[in-house]
Amino acid sequence: MPHEKKSHHQDRQRNEVHREEHAAMTVELSKPAARPVRKPMTPAKPLDARLTEQRNPRSARIDQLSTIEIVDLINAEDRVVAAAVGEERQRIARAVDLVVECLRNGGRLIYVGAGSSGRLGVLDAAEMPPTYGTDPDLVQGIIAGGFDALVRSQEGAEDQADEGAAAIDEKNVGASDFVLGIAASGTTAYVHGALKRARERGARTGFLLCTYASEQLIAAHDVVIAPLVGPEVITGSTRMKAGTATKLVLNTISTAAMVKTGKVYGNLMVDLQVTARKLQDRGERILMETLGVKRREATRVLEEAGGHVKTAIVMSKLSLGADEARRRLEAAGGSITKVVGKPRAG
Repeated sequence: MPHEKKSHHQDRQRNEVHREEHAAMTVELSKPAARPVRKPMTPAKPLDARLTEQRNPRSARIDQLSTIEIVDLINAEDRVVAAAVGEERQRIARAVDLVVECLRNGGRLIYVGAGSSGRLGVLDAAEMPPTYGTDPDLVQGIIAGGFDALVRSQEGAEDQADEGAAAIDEKNVGASDFVLGIAASGTTAYVHGALKRARERGARTGFLLCTYASEQLIAAHDVVIAPLVGPEVITGSTRMKAGTATKLVLNTISTAAMVKTGKVYGNLMVDLQVTARKLQDRGERILMETLGVKRREATRVLEEAGGHVKTAIVMSKLSLGADEARRRLEAAGGSITKVVGKPRAG
């Protein structure tokens, strides 16, 4: 779905403002600490226009700092990340709505990336089944170089646009899916190849990057998210601020989508499936809180529900057996609120 002209204009204005702010910040930080004798020189045009590849003037002498000074510098740089992500709140919300629409129509959320970006996508997808009880196919991550790239760098794989397209074909991506490409620099061939094929197959697409988004990129996708965290402490090391921003954005998209599709009750992860001691304890505590029962009763109900917290809540609140509780949840599209009403204030 192409953006409206107003949206294009706003994104162009936003990019221009960010460029002006970045240039101004670079000038300010380039001034000498001692009293100025001469007018500061205008900084030279960067060799690479991508923010992720530019040098950070605040860390230019990092190799001469003490250990605590290095730690403080990195911490100070990290503080800009949340604010940069916040600037993208409207576009992140747009991505969430697209994901929810696709999930409700039987589609999937699929992340595509290479290197650190790809690993973060796979990580977010892997967290969905244990946290929200989703089918592993509902949220998926594709990384250039395949499984081996998760534990050992496969840098050359990111240059293969045709491999990205092949990965989309292998997943049988269709019109009900949303595919989010992740590339901090915005130029990864594997990701662009994957998104191009996804669009050809009718899928909705989005792009997450940490540099200025071109008009061409904005026009090509349903949503483009660009938190501008600035140059990295170590030039080009996008696993740092860009990686942190990426994690925050993915956390927000997937969490908000799970909330909107009925995976929580209040702020409790009631679609939790007990598969470990930690989750057994958490599930029992959720039941104790939502039902107002003691631990022993929570344990009993959870066992009768087959370890599924949401089913246990419906069983207890409506005095139903497990099968009927599951049937009513299914009829309500998985929304526990539609079955038992709103939770009491916490």
